[in-house]
Amino acid sequence: MSTLEIKNLHAQVVPSDGNTEPKPILKGVNLTLNSGEIHAIMGPNGSGKSTLAYTLGGHPRYEVTEGEVLLDGENILEMEVDERARAGLFLAMQYPTEIPGVSMSNFLRSAATAVRGEAPKLREWVKEVRGARERLHIDASFSERSVNEGFSGGEKKRHEVLQLDLLRPKFAIMDETDSGLDVDALRIVSEGINNYQAETNGGVLMITHYKRILNYVRPDKVHVFADGKIVTTGGPELADKLEADGYDQFL
Repeated sequence: MSTLEIKNLHAQVVPSDGNTEPKPILKGVNLTLNSGEIHAIMGPNGSGKSTLAYTLGGHPRYEVTEGEVLLDGENILEMEVDERARAGLFLAMQYPTEIPGVSMSNFLRSAATAVRGEAPKLREWVKEVRGARERLHIDASFSERSVNEGFSGGEKKRHEVLQLDLLRPKFAIMDETDSGLDVDALRIVSEGINNYQAETNGGVLMITHYKRILNYVRPDKVHVFADGKIVTTGGPELADKLEADGYDQFL
C-alpha cells in the first residue's frame, strides 16, 4: 500500500519574461490518494487543475511557495523530475511533447531501464512491448518514429498510456487525457488506464473537464477544483451533478 499526500500546497507560475511578478495559482490544495484508488479532479478552465499536475511532476515554471507532497512519507518537492519518476510518480500530459530524433522504441526502453534500475532483457522486453501495443491498438510502425512527432492527438494519448502500462508507477497523474479523443480512442485509452490500475493496484488522479471519461474509468471520489483549491468532494454522483448543473454552484 502506497500513499500520495498533498498538504496545503501553494504554487505560483514564474513568468518567462523575468519582469512580471509571479502569479499565485494553487492556494492550499489538500488531497490524499491511496493505492488502488481513482480520484477525479473536475473544474472550469483556469481553476488550476493542470498547474497541480505540472507542479507534482516538477515543471520548472511552477514554484512551490508553501506545503509539501509526500509519496510514502518522502517529500517529492525536494526531488528532481527524474527522481520523482523513479520514486513512482507518472504524469500523462495534456499536450505531450514531440521529441524529434528519438525513436519511440529507444525512448521506452531507456525510460523502463531508468525506472526499473536495470535494462529489461531484450526478448522479454519485445514481448512486453508488443502486448501493451496491441492492447492499445498501436501499429508496430510507430516504434521507429520519433516520439510524438507527427502523431495525432489520439495517437499521442495512446502512447502516454502505453508508457503507463510499461513503467507501472505507484501513482498516475492523468492531465485531461480525454481531450481530443474520438469515441473509439476514448474507450481504448480508458481500458488501458483500467488495466494498469487493476494489474498494479496503482492510484490514479484523473484531471478532466467532462464526465465522459468517468463513464469508463469509474472514480472512487470526485473533487471540484476552483480558484486554486478543492472546494468540495463527493462520490461518482458528484460528476453527474456537475454535468447537469455546471460549476457555478461551487464558484
